[in-house]
Amino acid sequence: MGEFLDTLMNFALNLAIVFVIVRLIYYPRQRDKNYVFTFFVFNTVVFFVMGLLNNSDISVGVGFGLFAIFSILRYRTDTIPIREMTYLFVLIALPVLNSILLSGEAYGEFAVANMATIGVLYVLEQGWGFDYEVRKTITYERIEMIRPENWPQLKADLETRTGLPIKRIEIGRLNFLRDTAQITVYYDARALDTSQVRFATSEGVFAGDAGYDD
Repeated sequence: MGEFLDTLMNFALNLAIVFVIVRLIYYPRQRDKNYVFTFFVFNTVVFFVMGLLNNSDISVGVGFGLFAIFSILRYRTDTIPIREMTYLFVLIALPVLNSILLSGEAYGEFAVANMATIGVLYVLEQGWGFDYEVRKTITYERIEMIRPENWPQLKADLETRTGLPIKRIEIGRLNFLRDTAQITVYYDARALDTSQVRFATSEGVFAGDAGYDD
């Protein structure tokens, strides 16, 4: 009975850490039910598997091998964005670490490791100390504007069409048969209030009169 209560308490501590990371740090920026489901399930399963390995005196190396397999797992139906893959990596690594520390009653190390992870994730999500830019690729039909002497007018035209405070522009692939150009625009991530409306993470949001770029 005592061992059962210890396992339940350790799981509750691990789950509390996961809740803070997913609900308070990840979820406010990306309200995706599927990833929230995946994060909690992966973390829970790995935690109990590691607990079983520890109780069976199986080498911790086997546990890290399991962790490595899960960390490189990719779903066939959807490609997981790099941000979600990072969170998945963190939420698979933490139960491995937490299971080892809690089973050894190393509560101090447990607190330091988890608080440090939470702190780093929170600071990075808030963007403190960083000047992030968002980029969008546009199919632009006024190909004459790519000439260097027309670049000021090009920037002004793109700002008028998109409403974005563009900081810089990159001209990519040119198609003289269709008189179009692939243009990537960069703007300050904090310049717009995205609490209710935001652009998709994939490129190709604005395309002027030429249609959207897929």
